[in-house]
Amino acid sequence: MDDTYQNYINRVAQMTLLQSYKSQLEYIQPSPKFTKLDGQFQATPFPGYSVITPPGEEDSQNSNFYQYLQQCQQQLIELFGPSLMIPVPSDSFHLTLADLIWESAFINASQNNSQFEEKLRSCIAESFQELSISRNGHKIQWQIFGIIVMTRAVGVCLVPKDESSYEQVLKLRRSIYQNPNFIALGIEQQYHLTAHVTLGYFGEIPSDLDIAGLADSISELNHQWLENTPEILVHRGELRKFDDMVRYYQESDWPIVDLQ
Repeated sequence: MDDTYQNYINRVAQMTLLQSYKSQLEYIQPSPKFTKLDGQFQATPFPGYSVITPPGEEDSQNSNFYQYLQQCQQQLIELFGPSLMIPVPSDSFHLTLADLIWESAFINASQNNSQFEEKLRSCIAESFQELSISRNGHKIQWQIFGIIVMTRAVGVCLVPKDESSYEQVLKLRRSIYQNPNFIALGIEQQYHLTAHVTLGYFGEIPSDLDIAGLADSISELNHQWLENTPEILVHRGELRKFDDMVRYYQESDWPIVDLQ
């Protein structure tokens, strides 16, 4: 289901064009993952599991990368305004390696099978154990390609530094999605890989939003950022649970995989 290396590069490149920003901004919607209470946006329940890189606050190997993203986030807040863009906590920044299950699908599966979470963790551990990563000194590195505007969120999209870095991430994804025991749980791959770090979700969208002006400003920010962008070293994949979109946690015995 995932793209070939060149098709991935081409697709992501299209997402960072000025015309793409203009068309995407036409259709942005408030995110249901946040609710405004007493004048403040608060995360709404949105439970599930993903395989991700260690969140920024726990990933000392990528401290420069996450510090840079904090600067990017601040510039986007200033550009969009605090009502339009709801920033996520910077210590939760991460790269999702594989979406697993979330919200109603997770709630239903958990209610219908008291062992669902245990079986899910077992499947991921099995996939990690069988994963054959070609380490031989090669590092899996990705780099920021530009701002990405999604229907309900905004962030930065990433491209692999080389084809091997892309293929190693695809291997990880295939080890999960093609695991027969994982499939037997009723979970399917739903998205092509679009590597990104979410920096914020959309809140209140003004009726008089200056789409053309905002698109131009986003495009200008891209040109500033891309002069010197740090890379992220994808050195570990971890099964993490979330109750909402601001915290991703794990227990000490949950599966992780060393990717370097």
